[in-house]
Amino acid sequence: MTSPARLLLARHGRTALNAEGRLRGLADPPLDEVGVREAEGLADALAPARFFVVLSSPLVRAVTTAQHIALAAGVPHRIDERLNDRDYGPWTGHLKADVVEEWGSVDAAPGVESSEAVLSRVLPVLQELWTSSSSAVIVTHDAIIRPVIDHLDRGRQLSVPTASWCVMVAGTSGWEVVDVDQVAPRRER
Repeated sequence: MTSPARLLLARHGRTALNAEGRLRGLADPPLDEVGVREAEGLADALAPARFFVVLSSPLVRAVTTAQHIALAAGVPHRIDERLNDRDYGPWTGHLKADVVEEWGSVDAAPGVESSEAVLSRVLPVLQELWTSSSSAVIVTHDAIIRPVIDHLDRGRQLSVPTASWCVMVAGTSGWEVVDVDQVAPRRER
């Protein structure tokens, strides 16, 4: 009997904007030194899992993390625009705490892409993988992972640190969340 397909939904390694608590969105900062070590540690942790492809957002922080994983596992890496980070509009680069203080939440700030819009572009990617019974790693952003996990498993508590991952298995009617907030030790230099 074959095991069901698995989907590992991973967050990219750290950037300087992450370290400062700023909304990244469609800004495209590279991984910082800590983020590179996190991506290497994530690759070490995920490489033994059996998957066929690594998909990622087109943003450099996700692409770099995905390339580490794909290289370590010996599988292809493909970019999918639908996995792009949430668009924070005019709040990109602002401190998240300041936006929350002013508007009550990031969701309430004008010009921010809604969670519904995020789900409408990301859920088809998951559906395609479920339909094809393909085990994969998706490297994306916390603003994508949170609404996806909430959609699949309402009320699940998440912290989604950089270089963490969630595990899903293919159920009879879609992906089922098995575990969240798995974090590998970052590789030391």
